[in-house]
Formats: sequence, C-alpha cells, structure tokens
Amino acid sequence: MTREIGRKSVLEVRRSGIVKDKRASGKEQTIMSQGKRALNFNAGPAALPLEVLEQAREEFVDFGGTGMSVMEMSHRSKTYEAIHNETAALVRELLGVPEGYDVLFLQGGASLQFAMVPMNFLPKGKAAGYVLTGSWSEKALKEAQRLGETFVAASTKDGHYRRIPGAEEISFGKDSAYLHVTSNNTIYGTEWASFPDTDPVPLVADMSSDILSRKIDVRQFALIYAGAQKNLGPSGVTLVIVRKDMVERAPEDLPTMLQYRTHAKNNSLYNTPPTFGIYMMGLVLKWVKGQGGVEAVERRNREKAGLIYKVIDDNPDFYLGHAEPTSRSLMNVTFRLPTPELEKEFLDGAKAEGFVGLNGHRSVGGCRASLYNAVPVEHCAALRDYMVEFRKKHA
Repeated sequence: MTREIGRKSVLEVRRSGIVKDKRASGKEQTIMSQGKRALNFNAGPAALPLEVLEQAREEFVDFGGTGMSVMEMSHRSKTYEAIHNETAALVRELLGVPEGYDVLFLQGGASLQFAMVPMNFLPKGKAAGYVLTGSWSEKALKEAQRLGETFVAASTKDGHYRRIPGAEEISFGKDSAYLHVTSNNTIYGTEWASFPDTDPVPLVADMSSDILSRKIDVRQFALIYAGAQKNLGPSGVTLVIVRKDMVERAPEDLPTMLQYRTHAKNNSLYNTPPTFGIYMMGLVLKWVKGQGGVEAVERRNREKAGLIYKVIDDNPDFYLGHAEPTSRSLMNVTFRLPTPELEKEFLDGAKAEGFVGLNGHRSVGGCRASLYNAVPVEHCAALRDYMVEFRKKHA
C-alpha cells in the first residue's frame, strides 16, 4: 500500500515540491524548501536534520549577537567554551555516560583511532583481539598489527560477512589487552544486536555508523569511538568516550597529540578543536533530544528499516538481501537484484526520481540504503514505494 501524506503519495509529494515534516511538537508543518532537497541515502557524510541546517544557516554569520560566526571565534573564548561544554553534556545525557568516563572531541576520524587505540592500550607482552565482521574491522586490525601483538577472536569473512558471530564463537584470553568490535558494518549491512560480555577484558567499539541510533549501555565498554559524519554531525569530528582508568594506564612516552591523556586533561582543548563541527554536533544532539531522545529515535529507525526489509522479504527472488535476518543493520540495508542490468536500471531509475546514494560500496557493488537518524520516515516510504513499483514493472 502506498504511504500517503494528506491525499498524495510520497513520490507525488516529492515531485510537487512540498513535504510535510512532523516536528518534535507533534504538529505537522509544510516545508516548501524541503521539496528541493535530495532523498539522501548517502552512507557518509550523510543526511543532517533540516532543522539543524536551517538553524546553522541563521547563526552562520552572527552567533548569539557576537558579530562572528562560530568558525571565527577563539576556541578559548567563553562563548565557544559554553558551546563545547554543552555539547559534551548532551553526549553524556543522551547516551547515559556514567561518572568515570571522559568525553573527548578529536580529529582524524575512526581511521586515526585504529592506531590510537593500540598505541595507548596494547603494551608489550599482551595481545589484542579483533572480531572481523567487515572491511572496517579488517582495517582496524591491520593498523594494530603495525604496533603490537594481535589475534583474530572471531571472523565471518568465510561467509562473505553476512552475519555477526555468536558469543560462543568469540575466543580470547582473560589476559588480553582488549577486544575490539565494529558495532555496525556499513558495507555489508550487518550490526551487533547485543555485545559480548568480555569482563575483565576491556571492550573497545568502533560505533561510527550507529552511535546514537539505539540504546546502549556505555558501562559495557572501556572505549567507544565514532566519526561524526553518520549520526552526529558533519565530518571532521571524532567522538571518543573512554573510561578514566584506561586513560591513566596508557604509556606517557607517546607523541603528545596521540595520547588520550592529553585530551582528557585539557577538555579536548589542548589545541584548536574542530569548533564548527562540535557546534554542529551540539545542534544535532539538541535535535535528538527534541525528538524524544535515543529511545524515540530508535523506534523511528526500526520503523524506517522495517519498510525496506519488508519489500526484500516479500520479494526474496528479486531483492536479494545480503545480511542474514538476525544480523541485519538498522542503519545500512544492503541488497542486490538478479542481474547487473537490473541493478543499473534500478539505480538509474532511482536517480531520476531524486534518490541519492543508493549505490553499494565500490568494493562490493549492489545497492545500499543508509537510513541514519536524520533520514525522514517519509523518504524511506518513498524508497519502499519505488522498490515495489520497480518490482511490479519487472514481474
């Protein structure tokens, strides 16, 4: 059945240039400008909430009557310090970060964290375990291998990364330096539904592509890191949540900027941070709070993913889902069509309808819809409708 907004289908609304957006207040407001915006399913950098972009536009030249953009003001000023501290406080509030953890704003993306984690937490005489569930976990392992002893605690590579390993498949010793997992795999469309109990071994997680998309227990992790460009804001900021005792156990002879200790002791202000990116992250966090918090966002994310997965499940001979059902990602739905020719026609047709970012990763091909927090339900319904119509056309 075609999802309707008023009396028009989503695709008709898209073509007419008018979209109704349900705000946190529960009231529907018609946004004329949104009709000109793409149906954005990019894997990252990804969609940002329209309200956030509009507020940033309003404040771009003059933030809070200062006569300056956030990009122009000193990171040592009281005005910027308030933005910085409020953003950190919102991270703590929305993710339930307990006492005993530092919230850091770093640079270099998750790729730098691939090296910083072992530099700080992989001492000589110990080995770190890596669970391989996709390309990014492979890259994290490769970087750690340059710096110390590692081992593969579990891997689903032989099955083309179609699933997340079960707890019984993960093998590591109690004296391991840490166990590293990638919570969501953007390329293959798999996600950890729950995380292994690794106590007393510290659990480290790359949550770049699903942080803030669902409820997690931060206390289960010794360190969480995430590039901002999926659910937190624009590219350029890396969020790190790290247990204080882990920070203190790191060696002190590392280069200054590569020690978590440096950033923890200086409130992420040792050097000039990515100020505008942190400001934008703060706006996104306020938006999440206005939506009802992480719990409300998770409910909507499950609704969005359900729309697309239902089409795949209803047409298993036509839309060939990559991930096994128990390992499916809420953030990245990956699938193929029966032939390369059909895939090209599907993607070309989607582009003509205004959809952006549905091509699979260049390393695997196929199709991928990234459903990050800021992607509206209406856009997912439009994609669902397009998929149904395309299937009927080729029945």
